[in-house]
Amino acid sequence: MLMSHEMQDARFFESTRGKIVSALRRRHAASAVDLASEFGLSTNAVRQQLLFLERDGYVVERSVRRGPTKPTLEYSLTARADALFPQHYDRMLNAVLREVRASFGNDGVKTVFEKLGKRAAAKMQRRLQGREGRARVEELAASLRENGVDADVVERDGRVELREHNCPYASTVGEHPEVCSVIHHVLEQTIPGSASQVESLATGGDACRFEITK
Repeated sequence: MLMSHEMQDARFFESTRGKIVSALRRRHAASAVDLASEFGLSTNAVRQQLLFLERDGYVVERSVRRGPTKPTLEYSLTARADALFPQHYDRMLNAVLREVRASFGNDGVKTVFEKLGKRAAAKMQRRLQGREGRARVEELAASLRENGVDADVVERDGRVELREHNCPYASTVGEHPEVCSVIHHVLEQTIPGSASQVESLATGGDACRFEITK
């Protein structure tokens, strides 16, 4: 039946487990107590649903310190959880790119994403005016979050690292890897120094990680 998938999506997000997934996507991270308070449920009921989600690979936990109290367990979605959300746009995008490739070859697809990358970089340059160093990377991460990418910035061994924990185009990248070139264009044009990708979601990594050196 054509509507079976859509019906499954709707029913899932009406369930407690689906509501927790939606809340984690909105909040990026939350504790069982946070979620219990939001939905008016017991903490144990929420923890049980989180255990199921963690078992299935949709949620990961980490210990964080909130002030002087003992560490709190916070939960966030994994890249795999993207598949739980309706992604009908990817079918159209794949179809369009197949037509471009069939009509203009691989170079045609490459040219499309080069132009998109240059346009995105020019737009980001205007947004980054007046910012230097890590502040530029932080602003780029903020822009990515506004566009559905769970992105953050960390510093390791004196190097700033931009991390993308999910990809809105995950189901497209496998067939059309040129999609990834957009972020590379943006980094090359807007972030001073050298940015090298050290991990990729597309090849089984936990995140897309870009090390940035001055």
